[in-house]
Amino acid sequence: MADNHSKEVRSMNMSHIRSTNSKPEEIVRKYLFSRGLRYRKNVRSLPGCPDLVLRKYRAIIFVNGCFWHHHDCGRFVWPKSNEEYWRRKIQRNVERDQKNKELLEEQGWRVFTIWECQLKKAVAGSSLATLYEKITK
Repeated sequence: MADNHSKEVRSMNMSHIRSTNSKPEEIVRKYLFSRGLRYRKNVRSLPGCPDLVLRKYRAIIFVNGCFWHHHDCGRFVWPKSNEEYWRRKIQRNVERDQKNKELLEEQGWRVFTIWECQLKKAVAGSSLATLYEKITK
């Protein structure tokens, strides 16, 4: 299947994808803040520049997009064009995520990952409540 957009339009679309302050990230931040948890955002001194760092609980949260980090859910579909490029890119993301998680755990951090699909309205409440419970126990 051919791409529906020209190279310029596709480039513009991709440039608008944010790596920080994304909507899923904002949902998690607002929920945790409303429950009294305080955190630091995007701490560059830690491996992987975690989305949220809760020092009091020695907890780190990564808010991952299902496509960019290859979540095994219905929202992830391999692109049909330029397959070789995307497979390499996404596989590198997965490997980098795993390496960063291992480095953080070696430093004594508890690492949690919440996926974009877990923040959809139907399941967001229970997913966030579970995350909160894991952090605070």
